[in-house]
Amino acid sequence: MIKTFILEDLDCAHCAGKIEEEVGRMAGVTKSTVTLLTQKLVVEAEDGIAGTLLADIKKIVKKYEPDVTVREK
Repeated sequence: MIKTFILEDLDCAHCAGKIEEEVGRMAGVTKSTVTLLTQKLVVEAEDGIAGTLLADIKKIVKKYEPDVTVREK
C-alpha cells in the first residue's frame, strides 16, 4: 500500500531527512520519501501495518519536530 501524510509546518530540511530515514527503517515499510517543499511524506508499506502506521509516524515526527502536525491525506 502507498499512504501519503501531510506534515503541516515542517520547515527543517535536516529534520525532514531524519524523519524520512527513521520512517524508512520501520518494520513493514519498504520506502519513505519526505518532500519538504510540499510538506508531504509518502510511505510504501505492507498492508498489515496500516492500523498502526499513522500513530507510529506521529511519534517519529514529534521526536524531531514537536510543532509539526501529521495528518493522513
